[in-house]
Amino acid sequence: MLKHAVIPFLVGAGLLASTPFAQAASNLVFCSEGSPAGFDPGQYTTGTDFDASAETIFNRLSQFERGGTAVIPGLATSWDVSDDGLTYTFHLRDGVKFHTTPYFKPTRNFNADDVLFTFNRMLDKDMPFRKAYPTEFPYFTDMGMDKNITKVEKLDEHTVKFTLATVDAAFIQNLAMSFASIQSAEYAAKLLKEGKTADLNQKPIGTGPFVFKAYQKDSNIRFTGNKDYWKPDDVKIDNLIFAITTDASVRMQKLKKNECQVTLFPRPADIEPLKADPNLKMPDQAGFNLGYIAYNVMDKTKGSDQPNPMAQLKVRQALDMSVNKEQIITSVYQGAGQLAVNAMPPTQWSYDTTIKDAPFDPEKAKQLLKEAGVKEGTEITLWAMPVQRPYNPNAKLMAEMLQADWAKIGIKAKIVSYEWGEYIKRSKGGENGAMLIGWSGDNGDPDNWLGTLFGCDAVSGNNFSKWCDKPFDDLIKQAKSTSDPAKRTELYKQAQHRLKEQVPMTPIAHSTVYQPMRTTVQDFKISPFGLNSFYGVSVSK
Repeated sequence: MLKHAVIPFLVGAGLLASTPFAQAASNLVFCSEGSPAGFDPGQYTTGTDFDASAETIFNRLSQFERGGTAVIPGLATSWDVSDDGLTYTFHLRDGVKFHTTPYFKPTRNFNADDVLFTFNRMLDKDMPFRKAYPTEFPYFTDMGMDKNITKVEKLDEHTVKFTLATVDAAFIQNLAMSFASIQSAEYAAKLLKEGKTADLNQKPIGTGPFVFKAYQKDSNIRFTGNKDYWKPDDVKIDNLIFAITTDASVRMQKLKKNECQVTLFPRPADIEPLKADPNLKMPDQAGFNLGYIAYNVMDKTKGSDQPNPMAQLKVRQALDMSVNKEQIITSVYQGAGQLAVNAMPPTQWSYDTTIKDAPFDPEKAKQLLKEAGVKEGTEITLWAMPVQRPYNPNAKLMAEMLQADWAKIGIKAKIVSYEWGEYIKRSKGGENGAMLIGWSGDNGDPDNWLGTLFGCDAVSGNNFSKWCDKPFDDLIKQAKSTSDPAKRTELYKQAQHRLKEQVPMTPIAHSTVYQPMRTTVQDFKISPFGLNSFYGVSVSK
């Protein structure tokens, strides 16, 4: 990807240490955990991809305040909502410039055409650019926005109107999410004319605080500060470098040596030593996240001709009640995790405190397997993430512990893993068996958990269980199209009970988020959504 544009940079810790970037006040190196699959936020659903694109290169119509969940104006300065809740009119910011790079020089500022291109590309498969570059938009479709947005109209250069089929109580929050990042229609037209539409995902152009320079997979991403940014006070870094470092212990060593100034996902065992280092600081906050096991409920997993045991409710119940969560919390999270019972964190409004876990009961689990006709020694696959995420500091260890738990009830779990991008791609295609995965909330709305992860619209996206249950789906759709918070809460509580009864997943833990950094880093804010933003951040000498 973009090999012809790569500038050899940060190859190895030694070279990084010898560069001026580790020391200069206007430069910052971020030791990130993985390579992005690309730079078109609409195509992806993971924080790794969004950190490298939406949080750096792009803006959205509405945005979340840095470090918080409140929605604030972005590329739209304001918006009006009709009395029936079906029409949203956005007033666009004037004078916003798209990035100038060696591969694109804009001739005009951001306007309504860019908003229309961004959303029509996701809505209309017959749009010329979409036909030339056939791409799916999993987040957009997972949330049913492809069905609910009936029209996007340009009223004038700086006014756009969205018309919805049904009320979406979280519409403004949804448009603040990474996938809704605004693309340049002029750049897209240039790529279409040149027959290079895929470059939209490899050579990105946005309006955001940082300009893309170069990417070398599994090595580094290089950005420069956007000197023409519409909020100039937010750009305090001249050069931002993502040093891709998958190993947590290596990330922490680089941080200690000042080879990077900010990193993420320390191993639980590293937390106290890092706190003791006088050159480092370790802000933390309760994670708005969930680590869980998704059970693929398809009759046969993709690529297999064998019946899938997890298609049976009794098998899922057996697997669920034989997971020793307390032991996993102790060994994997080491004091930095809270036992999870529901499919959302307790801090999410509408969380139902009356729901309880099935008791840990391996003997009853064996009986359920027997009733389901599942023989002792039956093999399933257990997919384990290759990277650390905010919701799971050590998926390999968790998988090994689950493997041991399930062996005690006669289930033989074969642990499977792939490179992160491949892991997500294959599991969205339905190849996974039981799967370790998780979620950090994106917008503070219950639908972002229940709809995005378990709704029927999300079966080809983030619904890794491939579970489409009409009673559940009817409840969450009704809740989403209701403006009254009390009614929404009641519907979401009913949906949580239905999900708990049908066991498409086993919640494991909500983890505390720790963000190690050098004491020289100023005004970095931990995102409740598990993202890493560097606008507004500076590095002192």
